[in-house]
Parts: sequence; structure tokens; C-alpha cells
Amino acid sequence: MRESRPPFMTLLLFVSLGISASGAQQAITSARPEAENEPLRPEWCRQLPRPEYKLLDRISLPDRWFEVYRVSPGVFAIYEPHQYEEVISYLIVGSQRGLLFDTGLGIGNLRPIITALTSLPITVLNSHTHFDHTGGNWQFNEVLALDIPFTRRNAEGASHDQVSDAVLPERFCGDMPPGFRPEEYSIRPFHISGFVKDGQTIDLGGRSLEVLLTPGHTPDSLCLLDRRNRILFIGDTFYPGPIYLYVPETDVAAYERSVGRLATLVPQLDVLLTAHNLPVSRPEMLVRLADAFRQVRTGNARFTVSGAQREYRFDGFSLLLANK
Repeated sequence: MRESRPPFMTLLLFVSLGISASGAQQAITSARPEAENEPLRPEWCRQLPRPEYKLLDRISLPDRWFEVYRVSPGVFAIYEPHQYEEVISYLIVGSQRGLLFDTGLGIGNLRPIITALTSLPITVLNSHTHFDHTGGNWQFNEVLALDIPFTRRNAEGASHDQVSDAVLPERFCGDMPPGFRPEEYSIRPFHISGFVKDGQTIDLGGRSLEVLLTPGHTPDSLCLLDRRNRILFIGDTFYPGPIYLYVPETDVAAYERSVGRLATLVPQLDVLLTAHNLPVSRPEMLVRLADAFRQVRTGNARFTVSGAQREYRFDGFSLLLANK
């Protein structure tokens, strides 16, 4: 491993610059309509490599699919830059065990990456169970989840027909992993070994993570709060880019309530770690997101229409809702 700069100072620099990105994005669903009909922005590949990553502490690993960055002591962002989703998973390491917050698309081989970063036992917990966050779950024995039908159904995996759109040639920028066969791509089933609840604390040894249920984007969306280190792992509830809120399992009213809950935490936070495009965002973006949603709900926000979606654009992000 090669470390190029002090990681936490890099993270603070990134946040202080107020860096954001618009562009390519994101997620998929139980019935997988996003996988089948996701709007593709043709400029997405031209934005890569994103220059903001040069400010982060990259860990040198012999893998051509994943890029790994230390974004804070004991926190590694595992980035998949070569597919349109630009998914980011996180390995959070304590003194006794590690927690893997999401496992990505399942296109690359995630397990050797985790083994190279830590020898500790690993627990998986997903920010939600859209397929682009659960693709590597099957590689791990301990997977925690919510005890709800949506999650249990997604634990059964997804067939190639359900997710084939994600591996069309135009969804890639650069080479696929050696040996990967897009015509065989699917999401393997995974075993849920235990369940979590709102407010539950997960002790990793010297590092505690609090589970916050934040339904809306999906019924099983959740965040992890590291109070001691002032970090919120926020999944798809916020990220820099178009936030997808138009699929059948999205509950827009619940999403607004969840954002309001998280916005109250802003004084306690130094950084948000997000699940797409760029890992690091400023906590005050949650306040701006809550205000943006109020503008949408009261009819005071402008939008453009593209097919079946309305897009409400704000500085650093947009909201993509069904055009009803």
C-alpha cells in the first residue's frame, strides 16, 4: 500500500473547498425499473476521472475495477469508477472488527479488496438493498439488515433479465474486470444473519456506529452515524448528482421526513460520506436538501421534464421525481 498524504487533513481540505459534482448517477430497485429505464446522461464518461479524487489519499492495490481511498482514519471508500452508477461502498474498521457499508455492483471481486485492507472479521450492512449496493453481499457470511418484506425479497437476488441494462456497453467507461461476462451478470442471493433496528449501536471496538432508519428512497434506507468522529454515512439519501425518487418503492413524503431528521444533526457533523460519484460532502448540504424539498412541495421550484421524470435542479444536486 502506498499512502500519499495525511488522510484526515485531505478530507478536511476536500470539505473546506466545498467541492460538488453534477452528472452521472445511480441506483436500482426491487422490480428494477431503474435498471431497465434509467436515463443515461451522455456526458457522464467525459467527466472521468473526476479531479476531486486527486485530493484524496489513494491506497495502491492491484485491481483494475476498484479504486480505494482512505477518507478518514479507519474509513476506506471503495469506488467503482468504470460503470455509470459510480458506486461507493465503505469499509469502517475498529479494533475488533470491520463493517462494510454496501458491497457495490457485484461486477468486480470485492472480497480480495477487503482482505487486503484488514484481517478483522467483517459484518455487512447495506444503506439499502437496491442491486447496485448489494452485489457483493454473497461473499460475506455476516450480513445485517432490516426485517421487512422489501429487504427479504431483495436478498433473493436478481436475474440477468432484471439487471441487464446495467451492463450495456454504454454504461461502462473503460475496461470491464478480466473474466467478467456481461451476458451472465446477475445479483446473487445472500443470507441475512441478523437484523438491526433504529437507534441500535454497532460496536466495532473503539468505534461505535448508530443505525438511523431513513426510509424514503427505499423502505429500507438507513444511515450510520459515527458520533465520536462526527461522520454520517448517508447512502443514497443524499449524494452530489440527480437523486432518484421516482421508482415505485420510493415514498416521497417519508423521504422528506428523513431528510428533516438528518438536517437536525448538522451541528454534530464534520462530513457526509455518500454512495455515488464523490465520497465527501459538506453536512450543510442536508439543510439545503430539506429546503429544496420544501420548495418542491410548495410549488416554488422550477423543473424540466424528460420522459416520465421531472428534474428539479439545485446547486450541487437535483431531485428526480415522477412526472405526474
